[in-house]
Amino acid sequence: MMLTGNKGEWSEIYVFLKLLSTGKLYAADSELNRIDHVFYEILEIFRKENIGELKFLFDKENQMVRIIKQDDETFLLVLEVSEFSVEADYLLEKIQSEENRTFSIQRIEEFLNRMNCNKLKAPTSDKSDIMIRIHDLNTGYEPVLCFSIKSRLGSPSTLLNAGKTTNFTYKISGPINDSLMNEFNGNKKIRKAFFNLLSAGCRISFVDIDNKTFKNNLVLIDADLPIISSLMLEEYYIHGKSNINEVLLELETKNELNYNLEESHPFYRYKFKKFITETALGMLPSRPWTGRVEATGGYIVVREDGEVLCYHLYNRNEFEDYLLNNTKFDTPSTSRHEFAKIYKENNEYFIKLNMQIRFIR
Repeated sequence: MMLTGNKGEWSEIYVFLKLLSTGKLYAADSELNRIDHVFYEILEIFRKENIGELKFLFDKENQMVRIIKQDDETFLLVLEVSEFSVEADYLLEKIQSEENRTFSIQRIEEFLNRMNCNKLKAPTSDKSDIMIRIHDLNTGYEPVLCFSIKSRLGSPSTLLNAGKTTNFTYKISGPINDSLMNEFNGNKKIRKAFFNLLSAGCRISFVDIDNKTFKNNLVLIDADLPIISSLMLEEYYIHGKSNINEVLLELETKNELNYNLEESHPFYRYKFKKFITETALGMLPSRPWTGRVEATGGYIVVREDGEVLCYHLYNRNEFEDYLLNNTKFDTPSTSRHEFAKIYKENNEYFIKLNMQIRFIR
């Protein structure tokens, strides 16, 4: 059975081949431009395969890649770096030109099979997609780092995946009644439904985050994050602003938390930026977060032109700015995640709004 995947999944293989073809991983600035003088030399790449963990040693001097079975140091194969370059270029061309949602690439699969590789991507439970030993020119250290991979070759990927765990509950007050509830629930356009509801004089106010673990994760980062996040969701679902930066501008203008802004402290922006950064580095709504990152190296981004760049934790400021400038709120399935419908409890009216954050491109 042939390997089949989408553009994002094939992009993980592309990164693997590309890095072994160059032996370098360049850093990016906040606008995803390559910083030519900041790069990390690739020493080894590790992959978990059916036969066990494999390591791919980059031999810079001889321009070879040696493949070794990790558990018993069995030597499996040696390939020229030029082969990885040719296959990476071919794979990039196929990913860029493919129109189907999922697809197979026989030539690349055959090349992977030669190396005892039979998987496209890391397990879904992992935040990290590739494990690399680098030589850090700044410190001389040679750590093994885990990176999460995001590709801009396909559809924009999610930063925070939707689930019932990311539902926020709001109370509806004012002249709300069953008739308005039914009218709202019968309208398939959420913003239009909210416009009608608010025009009737109703108001919504944040009650709580449904999932205790997600709420505690937010509070761990900053005690005000639950209310800040709830205000941002209101801006998105009610007023239609999706770009994270635009939504934060609205919060800063309204300043509903009454922060002292006399000296231009970026309270809202700083707190929410920390949240999306922790999410990028391993925080999941369903698991208690301790602050221990899974993507210990940071992020690798595949640009539309095939350039592979990284945000290492050394250039964390650029990484945080990149996330802030390139993410937006998105609406997931309302039926699957059970939100955006008004319901009654003890003669009071409530509604749930769901948080999903996606990359803009």
